[in-house]
Amino acid sequence: MIKNNKLFYDMHIFCCTNIRPSASTRGSCARKDSVKLREYMKEEVKKISQNRIKIRVNASGCLDRCSLGPVMVIYPDGVWYSFKNKQDIDDIIQNHIMQNTLVEHLMI
Repeated sequence: MIKNNKLFYDMHIFCCTNIRPSASTRGSCARKDSVKLREYMKEEVKKISQNRIKIRVNASGCLDRCSLGPVMVIYPDGVWYSFKNKQDIDDIIQNHIMQNTLVEHLMI
């Protein structure tokens, strides 16, 4: 991760937590545990980011990739991931955030 002093955050992560009615054909990230997984990511990122790099893990509304969800996008890199469980979150933290390496099997 290249430190850019002009950015307020070194990395900004948006996790879709949108919820749709159960009858929706588009799917809903929140119905696939995105709220719980975002909270897990937020807590894990806090452990590694203190005094190193500033990272923000935000909940977002619909990111319009519902059928692939839950989804997140990481800026400033502009990389999109689909995540299903804590292991996926751990892979993203360990590889993308800590080692600046793409997690290709989770990319969308």
